[in-house]
Amino acid sequence: MATPDFQSPSLNLSFDVNSSSFFKKDDNNYINVLSNVQLPSLENVSLLDIFLSEGQTVEPHWHPNEAELVYTISGELFIGILNAFTNQVLNYRLKPGQVVNIPKGWWHWETALTDQTHALAIFDQPAPTVIFGSDVLRLTPKEVLAHTYCLNEEQITSALQPITKTVVIGPPANCMRPAGTNGQNEQRAYSQSHPHHPSHQPQGYHPHTAVPQPQYGYPAPYQPCPHHQPSPYAYHRF
Repeated sequence: MATPDFQSPSLNLSFDVNSSSFFKKDDNNYINVLSNVQLPSLENVSLLDIFLSEGQTVEPHWHPNEAELVYTISGELFIGILNAFTNQVLNYRLKPGQVVNIPKGWWHWETALTDQTHALAIFDQPAPTVIFGSDVLRLTPKEVLAHTYCLNEEQITSALQPITKTVVIGPPANCMRPAGTNGQNEQRAYSQSHPHHPSHQPQGYHPHTAVPQPQYGYPAPYQPCPHHQPSPYAYHRF
């Protein structure tokens, strides 16, 4: 990729991100993008400008080429990250002014805990790349999933049938599952984990002590195999 010519008389250093849509679910849930496509003078930085209402989730995904810094501007944002080295799920709750660093290639997702949540995802490359979980699920042949994980192919096909395109922000607008309490459930799990904060560590505390995982009003997508114990969860609080 060519280095920008900063001596060019046509050099442009400004851009209105509001005019560059990455994805729009509705007027309250959408993502705008700034990359070197929109602003060619960018070097090793790009961003996604994220707007979410309560309970809306940027679906699980990873960025194969970029590290990501998520900065919360307004509202409250929950971020889950799968540590690629320890297989530990790291849970974070961000209020305005707080950030989480997501290393390159790590599986993660974000859920708004309040309406009018606004966050910036900042990347260390001039154009973000992303692989969404919905594409992995819908494009991997069902017979491959069934064979690899010893699952029922008909049940897999039935379960994944509603995923006909990249979701990006879920749940889909036509989701018929019972409405949950979203933020209230997450708040309950977060409050229960409060004793594990470093300033309130009980005797014998270990940083990998399991704490409740946030729930968002819809069932878990799978049940863990009884022969394999899930990895411990860590909950991080600012």
